[in-house]
Amino acid sequence: QVQLVDSGGGLVQAGGSLRLSCAASGRAFSSYALGWFRQAPGKEREFVTVINRTGASTYYADSVKGRFTAFTDNAKNAVYLQMNSLKPEDTAVYYCAASKLAGLPWRNDQYDYWGQGTQVTVSS
Repeated sequence: QVQLVDSGGGLVQAGGSLRLSCAASGRAFSSYALGWFRQAPGKEREFVTVINRTGASTYYADSVKGRFTAFTDNAKNAVYLQMNSLKPEDTAVYYCAASKLAGLPWRNDQYDYWGQGTQVTVSS
């Protein structure tokens, strides 16, 4: 069992940056692939990025590649999402999630645990 708590969202102007955090408690952090998803109003939850169990590999959605970076701090049992060059279309509730699967899972149904979400709003 893993409990995830998202934080770090807020309001930022286009071109700005934010760093989201996800603190995990419970079972060993390194047992899970860690993903970030987002859901904009009226849209389905979509994949943003994932880090595999070892932290050695990452995979990004095309829409954020080159602007977002995900990384972990195993000592703090935390995963972060650094978001640069933000655009209004990045506005959404962002969720971290943990998957028991090996590799780089990218579908919602491949994840076992979810944070409560944190709102990111990018103004134009």
